[in-house]
Amino acid sequence: MATATGKMAAASSPSVFMVAVNGQIESGQFPGFDDLYCKFCFVYGQDWVPAAGLEEGISQIASRSDVAPTSFVWNFPIDITFKSTNPAGWPQIVVSVYGPDFFGSDVVRGYGAVHIPFTPGRHKRTIAMFVPESTSKLQKFTSWFTGRRPEFTDPKVVARGEGREVTRVRSQGFVTISFNIVTKDMKKLGYDVSPSDMQNPSLVPDTERIRLFAAAFMIFLDNRLSLTALVLRDMAEGLQLFHAGEILSR
Repeated sequence: MATATGKMAAASSPSVFMVAVNGQIESGQFPGFDDLYCKFCFVYGQDWVPAAGLEEGISQIASRSDVAPTSFVWNFPIDITFKSTNPAGWPQIVVSVYGPDFFGSDVVRGYGAVHIPFTPGRHKRTIAMFVPESTSKLQKFTSWFTGRRPEFTDPKVVARGEGREVTRVRSQGFVTISFNIVTKDMKKLGYDVSPSDMQNPSLVPDTERIRLFAAAFMIFLDNRLSLTALVLRDMAEGLQLFHAGEILSR
């Protein structure tokens, strides 16, 4: 009996919380390029452990179309589940986009990273991408001529701050990602990630309250209109009596 009670207590008080992430890398905007593909990976803290799914992936090659010459559609799925005891080091997804240069060599066309959304539900994020730049014109020409453009040896450095202050970069393109987030047992461990408007019921739109306010406002307008009509009628009667008095005095 005591063993059964202990098991029930352990089940009711979990030691970890779960965050399930699925969605897709939908598309990218990269004017002036063609035949691009993307890679993704996740960066997370020491207390986080992947419980299921894939941490890395590489998409198919997408070509631009005549309808949208700057847009590349991948719709590449992402699906992973994390478990942790601490929200510190919340996971980030790092996206790298590659494509051929003038000589046909694959070079990086953009790096970017964004945190996984904190609240459950469906979310969409647009990441501003960037590429490293050479520090001088000579290095820039040499890298273009040899086909070895500046790039990070480990794309995960994009999600970290170490050494970023000495890195020279240039903005280039955007990537759109959609997320579906499901959390489990976070509130039991003392972490509340529900939207603020759901925590305060007074902020949630109340259809009945809106209807009653509209009805009261219409009654107010009706009363004002009725009062105005009475005033105008009294003024008209007063003018008629005034004119009648003038006629009689003549």
